[in-house]
Order: sequence, then C-alpha cells, then structure tokens
Amino acid sequence: MLSLDIPKSRTTPEFTTTTRVLVVEDEDLIREMVSLALQEQGYHVVTATDGRVALNLLKESQMSLQLAFDLIILDLMLPQVNGLDLCRLLRYQGDTIPILILSAKASETDRVLGLEVGADDYLTKPFSMRELIARCRALLRRQSFSTAPVSSVLQFEGITLFPEECRVLVDGVEINLSPKEFRLLELFMSSPRRVWSREQLIEQIWGMDFLGDTKTVDVHIRWLREKLETDPSKPKYLITVRGFGYRFG
Repeated sequence: MLSLDIPKSRTTPEFTTTTRVLVVEDEDLIREMVSLALQEQGYHVVTATDGRVALNLLKESQMSLQLAFDLIILDLMLPQVNGLDLCRLLRYQGDTIPILILSAKASETDRVLGLEVGADDYLTKPFSMRELIARCRALLRRQSFSTAPVSSVLQFEGITLFPEECRVLVDGVEINLSPKEFRLLELFMSSPRRVWSREQLIEQIWGMDFLGDTKTVDVHIRWLREKLETDPSKPKYLITVRGFGYRFG
C-alpha cells in the first residue's frame, strides 16, 4: 500500500507554480494520490493513463515553452506504449527532461534496465509519498544546476533573448521556439562567433547520455534558421563553419 505521509507544503526554489509534472500511470488510485501529493507541494500536474496519450502531451509541450514539462513520473507497465519504450524514445530524440520511474518491478535487473534506457531515478512500489517528493526535489535541483539560465538579456543585432522570460524577439517581433531551439540560441548568443562542434552542442544541450546522432543538431539549426533568418539559404546569424561546426554571427 502507499504511505500517505505527505510532507507539508513549503516554498522552495524548485517548487513553484510554474513547475509542470507529467504523471503517467494507469492505476487510478496511485495516479490520483501522486497527483494530490505533488499539487500539495505546488506543482502543476498533468496526467496520462497510457503511453500513447503521454507521447501526444509531450509532443504538444515541445511546441511551446509555456507548456514544457520539468519532470516525468513514469510507470513501466502501461497500455499502448510501455514506460521503457517511452523513456527510450525520449532519450533517442534528445530530450533530457528528468524521468522518475515508478514500478512494481523491484528486481535489480529491472532497476538497471530502467536506468540504462535513460531514466534518472527508479522508485519501486509500494513507496511513501515523502520519499517520492524528496526524489522529485533532488531531480529538479540537479536539472536546475545543469541548465541554470543566464540572468542578463542577450542582444545581437536584430535578435534579443530574455533568458528568464524564455522569450526571443527578432526585429522587435516575438517568435515561438521549442525548448531545445531556445537553449541552442541562448548558448550561441552567450558566446558570439565561437565555433561549436556538433559534439559540443550535443553535450551542452542534449546531455552526455544522448543516444542519437549529430544529425539532430543539423535539424535544429535548420529550424532555427527558418525562424531567425530573412533568407535561411544565406544565413546571417547561424553560420556553418565547414569541417568544424557552427558559429553565431
């Protein structure tokens, strides 16, 4: 059974009203109790009862910074798409969102497999809500340290980037970027004219455990050019340095 020793709500840096958590769990009681415990701590909680619904929610979240999730709590035995496949797919696509697996599978082999496919933590059922909350806090702290935003506004010719607001203006007009596009642009604008190799960009934006290939970088650069450049075929901002990688400006 679940232990319902839910900690008192408190204000902490990682628990804000903008923190969004996706809970993917097909057991009604567990899903409802986990959601309640997280909401008591100040999370904005979105739930899914199967892997396919979760994938659709994640796809929608990638289209808008305001809808991006900060953490996924994921059951393994799900209808449609199971938790392992969902976790593996996210990591293959380069998504570094923290993932906490909740599972009744408690063997060492199961825990190792969950971590190897890309999960950041693994909690077996039954579990206490106090431990769940503590693990969520730890994952969010770790993520905030690795993706700490630059506090000052970044400006380069016609492009203005507001790190703390997750907004970008091009010639005074706000454009919509996905989380990965925003982080790429922020990295480029933090070091104008520095040449970044594809491997360096993968490490900085997607993380060391990224399982895809460097073509992911090229795709995101192309998408950024379409949003930033007057003529993407003759880029002014995102320049290809043949044989090395990319630079900004």
